[in-house]
Amino acid sequence: MILTFAIETQLDLDEVIALYQSSGIARPLEQPKRMQRMLQHANLIVTARRDGQLLGLARCLTDYSWVVYIADLLVAKDYQQQGVGRQLLAEVQRITGPEVQQLLLSAPSAMAYYPKVGFQPLSNAFAIGRKE
Repeated sequence: MILTFAIETQLDLDEVIALYQSSGIARPLEQPKRMQRMLQHANLIVTARRDGQLLGLARCLTDYSWVVYIADLLVAKDYQQQGVGRQLLAEVQRITGPEVQQLLLSAPSAMAYYPKVGFQPLSNAFAIGRKE
């Protein structure tokens, strides 16, 4: 399978929502304006495509100097467990550089995945949950 990885700034919202649905990642898909803002305000979006079809996406916030927060890592269901997510994470690291720390919050179902791709669990994080 030959994939093309790219930084994209203009994505079709319907295509992205379809990818979220396929991936199983829970996001407010019934709120397209909110989904559009999520895409608009991410300052690094790396995509994986095969023959133009969107198969994966890493939606990130970064300063390109110290930290990159990977807000979403998703792969279409039919392409999961084929290394696409690992390749997306590698692209994020290649783009941001070796001096930039990668951080993310894992969905409960993916807790076992991230240590397999090099992430270490943290015990020094804090959160205030969203109200909506």
